[in-house]
Amino acid sequence: MTMHILGHIVRFIVSALVLLLVSHIVHGFYIHGFWRAIIAAIVITLLGLAMEALFGRRISPYGRGIIGFISGAIVIYVAQIFVHGMHVSIIGALLASLVIGIIDLFIPTSFRRPRND
Repeated sequence: MTMHILGHIVRFIVSALVLLLVSHIVHGFYIHGFWRAIIAAIVITLLGLAMEALFGRRISPYGRGIIGFISGAIVIYVAQIFVHGMHVSIIGALLASLVIGIIDLFIPTSFRRPRND
């Protein structure tokens, strides 16, 4: 149980670091500070889970298709409503979704569930 919680904490920290990295790479995507990046990682995770619950597994960014890419950009764009100090343009959300997807190929930062397709 403790290792499970610790694993989630580590994933949020890695996600926050990825968001900060993307903030430096992508014009139109900005997060002010590490703690806001942690909050953004939590909000993005919750919004992604809610979107997946509403629309099904196929909308998930982890499907790696165009729908997943666009849904990831939407989640990133909407997250700025809930995270003070996070500013994202539409192009910034699209580019951030792309960069995060590429980084996630090498450093998984998500809470993936096994597929039952």
